[in-house]
Amino acid sequence: MDATSSQQKKGYKGLPMEGIVARRYAELRRSGSQIDEWREQAAQLTATLPDGADVLEVAPGPGYFAIELARLGRFRVTGLDISRTFVDIASENARQAGVSVDFRRGDAASMPLADESFDLIVCQAAFKNFAQPARALEEMYRVLRAGGMAVIQDMSRDASNADIGREVSRMRLGRVSAFMTNWTLRVLRRRAYTSERFRELAAASPFGTCEIQAGGIGLDVRLKKL
Repeated sequence: MDATSSQQKKGYKGLPMEGIVARRYAELRRSGSQIDEWREQAAQLTATLPDGADVLEVAPGPGYFAIELARLGRFRVTGLDISRTFVDIASENARQAGVSVDFRRGDAASMPLADESFDLIVCQAAFKNFAQPARALEEMYRVLRAGGMAVIQDMSRDASNADIGREVSRMRLGRVSAFMTNWTLRVLRRRAYTSERFRELAAASPFGTCEIQAGGIGLDVRLKKL
């Protein structure tokens, strides 16, 4: 089996985020100013949604952002992740936070979710790791309601080493964590997409088009289901 076939079968690129690897990642992502940033992002991304809307986070990992969405108290929140460990961690984090989030295990390229069941989809720092990005976009389109939007926020392949350094400094991490995060981001950049590649993927998908904003090391890609 070649590398491409193997990635498609397992649903993601790279090593599995399970066990101790997933737990270490969860600890790292909880540090610094990141929780405050997720809280602010949750409010901004949902500002125009009506009360009672359904929100899906694809690949929520430890669930921190989905939990901040649930803290707003206005939405039904679901998280879908391919990692069994992350589903367990996220579910426990939600329990400790006293909020309700339906964390489920599933592949972004074959979501175990009903057609037209969400008003907003968010995917942060994960799209570059999907083995079948075109299928993932098709699935996002399928589970979105008409008028709904998918927001993909991820690293840009065009991010420079200086951009990465500034981003890590902004996280206010300890020395060891900062070093490891800087190194990890440089490695992950190899998987990331350029703005032009995102436009190509969107054009080939049912969405047909997208809007992209670049900032820092990342891209904010918005795809609307008309």
